[in-house]
Amino acid sequence: MARKILLTGRPGVGKTTILIETIRELEGRGLKVGGMISREVRDGSVRIGFEISDLASGQKGWLAHVEQPEGPQIGKYRVNLKDLVEIGVNAINRAAPDSTISVIAIDEIGPMELCSEDFKTAVEKAVEGEKPLIGTIHYKARSTLIDRIRSRSDVKIIEITHDNRSYVKRTVLNELLQA
Repeated sequence: MARKILLTGRPGVGKTTILIETIRELEGRGLKVGGMISREVRDGSVRIGFEISDLASGQKGWLAHVEQPEGPQIGKYRVNLKDLVEIGVNAINRAAPDSTISVIAIDEIGPMELCSEDFKTAVEKAVEGEKPLIGTIHYKARSTLIDRIRSRSDVKIIEITHDNRSYVKRTVLNELLQA
């Protein structure tokens, strides 16, 4: 069965950065990575939301924003379920059957994303699938989906810390290449 690696750790420790660097390394070795990533968006020094991107198509949208008029509220943000499904969920769903994509990336499995049943279904299918997967999982988030993922024997959860973040990318890369 394929290797599934999920990075976790406190906010700001560098999970998404390590994920993106690993994706670049994989692509530099000729492997195509599909799926979705999210990045924080700032206006000056103030975080105003999170952008979501489809790795294969480059399509972008809002995962959540402080001025999002509707959707589930998580802290000061409202989740944009439309963009989450149209960009994020579709990116995951397209990556699994696409024979040109070698690895699926999912950033992140967290409270905002878990507001969508479609997202949960897409993640579960990707985790159960044969392709290697790299992703991030929210440090404190709890759900039945996260519990099922954490209990799988083919899933490795790596906690990123300030002490290990400089070398953990190499470990992740090696494990994915062996998969």
